[in-house]
Amino acid sequence: MSTSKSSSLASPPSPPRSVNSVLVLFLVVLLALISVGLFALVGNGPSSRVELASLWKLRVAFVGSRAAAALSALRPSDLPRAIESPWPPIYSEEKQVAFAPASAAENEILTEQPEPDEMVAVKEPVKVVKRYSRLEKLEASLSRARSAIREAALVRNLTSVHADADYVPWGPIYRNPNAFHRSYLEMEKLFKIYVYQEGEPPMFHDGPCKNIYSTEGRFIHEMERGGNPYRTTDPDEALVYFLPFSVVMLVQYLYEPGSHETHAIGRAVVDYIDVVAAKHPFWNRSLGADHFMLSCHDWGPRASSYVPNLFSKSIRVLCNANTSEGFDPFKDASLPEINLKTGEISGLLGGPSPSQRSILAFFAGRLHGHIRYLLLQEWKDRKDPDVRVYDQLPRGTSYESMLRQSRYCLCPSGYEVASPRIVEAIYAECVPVLISDGYVPPFSDVLNWKAFSVQVQVKDIPNIKRILMGISQSQYLRMQRRVKQVQRHFVANGPPRRYDVFHMTVHSIWLRRLNIRITDSA
Repeated sequence: MSTSKSSSLASPPSPPRSVNSVLVLFLVVLLALISVGLFALVGNGPSSRVELASLWKLRVAFVGSRAAAALSALRPSDLPRAIESPWPPIYSEEKQVAFAPASAAENEILTEQPEPDEMVAVKEPVKVVKRYSRLEKLEASLSRARSAIREAALVRNLTSVHADADYVPWGPIYRNPNAFHRSYLEMEKLFKIYVYQEGEPPMFHDGPCKNIYSTEGRFIHEMERGGNPYRTTDPDEALVYFLPFSVVMLVQYLYEPGSHETHAIGRAVVDYIDVVAAKHPFWNRSLGADHFMLSCHDWGPRASSYVPNLFSKSIRVLCNANTSEGFDPFKDASLPEINLKTGEISGLLGGPSPSQRSILAFFAGRLHGHIRYLLLQEWKDRKDPDVRVYDQLPRGTSYESMLRQSRYCLCPSGYEVASPRIVEAIYAECVPVLISDGYVPPFSDVLNWKAFSVQVQVKDIPNIKRILMGISQSQYLRMQRRVKQVQRHFVANGPPRRYDVFHMTVHSIWLRRLNIRITDSA
């Protein structure tokens, strides 16, 4: 018994099996955690930052006034600072980046700093020299012209302040004499037109010069004439491009009388645009916005409609300036219709003084459209000595002499809105009375037509005499003097003179070109 007792005192009892398992598990977990920490500090630092960056937005810091560096991920040490930052981040939807204001933490840059022995490459600032294309230079010159015209428009004097040896615009016949004069001078300095050489006469590069369509032919011939100050043979220096087809000649050679079919005319226009677009880059560059056509034929708008961009984007210079048929005054220009029976203006200009004009109002013309029908129906058979309206002049009566004996000349629209009687009245120094619906008078972005003409609505045709009699003698005299002044802008000189109808037509095109900007990537 003594032996067994001493043995039990020498060997204490062993702990339970469950306690040993817990201790082993604790040591294993502790070693695993230490290993993970060491691995992160030594081997996997960068990958841990990338994972963290996926949880937080990138931040941009600013140094001074430059948006500098810092699209870097937040490091683990930045996490508390990012969470506790007192400055709310500003969020940019466009860049999907949150960034702190410049005052935040003294513009702290969140990029890693190099070690003391590490070489740092310093990049010198690169100077980028912008090379402007010829088109960009042209657009810059137009921008300066626009600014000059806007500045001139601020001067509300009735007389231009710009010097001019030939003529200084003045008076209420202009919407703004100073702005018009500045614009005209800028046009003479900058405006260049390139005439496409494709196409053969007579349907291209030609037109009538002796009839009711003479405005169309004379303009085409003037653009073809050598020495024209606006024409350039270098298409890269042009501001606009002229499509030199004559609708009058297309109708003469392609239209079958009585067929009422204009498809052949339309196909000729489509084919011409296709040739020009394939051979030159300019049509496709602007979709035709810096191109223009010119027509005094009633079918001018219809001919342009076969090419959608010609109709909706190009500058259309039209006698038939009817807003109800798609004429857009912002991009299209109204062309005066002038009937030069002999091709010359000699004998057409001037008339007696107002005191020698005994007829109140005069019109002579055949039935040609609904408005003339209403006018003739109302006034032809009245035999009123003050309002003389004829469908056919009495034998031995001169049309030109009747114009010169009248104070007011009635100018109703025919089948289309344009009428040569407007210019005929101005030539005879007779105050024109415009009777039309949807007509935009020529050069109306420059000229104040209310200052030298009377505009009567179609519904007021029965009241013409009452309306004209209601104009005082002093007001009539003022309007008649203004008709004499505005006459210079409608004279078809050969060769053209400054401020005449040719130059005013070019100025209308110039104004439409100022309304747009063309880029190389358009």
